[in-house]
Amino acid sequence: MTWVTLSLGSNLDPVENLTSCLDALLLQFKDLSLSSVYESEAVGFDGDNFLNMVVGFDTNLELAALSPVLKGIEDKHGRDRSQPKFSGRTLDIDILTYADKAGVFNGIMLPRPEIIENAFVLWPLAQVSGRLKHPVLKQSYSALWEAYDKHRQKLWPVDFTWHGRKISSRE
Repeated sequence: MTWVTLSLGSNLDPVENLTSCLDALLLQFKDLSLSSVYESEAVGFDGDNFLNMVVGFDTNLELAALSPVLKGIEDKHGRDRSQPKFSGRTLDIDILTYADKAGVFNGIMLPRPEIIENAFVLWPLAQVSGRLKHPVLKQSYSALWEAYDKHRQKLWPVDFTWHGRKISSRE
């Protein structure tokens, strides 16, 4: 089994799309470790705020098989791949980590560079895999979050419930 972490984000019907995405991931991967859900301003373009979270799970799928499964989930949620990179999204699923792989594999950069660039990736990743170490930087994700400049990006937890379970709250 391989431990994988994913970043989920949406700014178009985000509650509906994240909820449905979690349902799809649960059917495929069973035991999910979930971060809180955070709201953040759009990065790279003017648009509605995003809801973001990180999901972790163990899988037997090789990376080459995992990526198309996730793209299929995005497509079922109306992901429009013809839009510019920085634009609104019904659903964006990014593979952040796949075990401790470092480098480019099947066109996927691991660990994903956004981990250390964006608060909406690093904070929830620190919740899900805080003790694990970034395979290049050799620091835990919790330590990286601790050192992150919290004034760089606005980010705040939001109320989010999934299957009657409170995932996060504003408090």
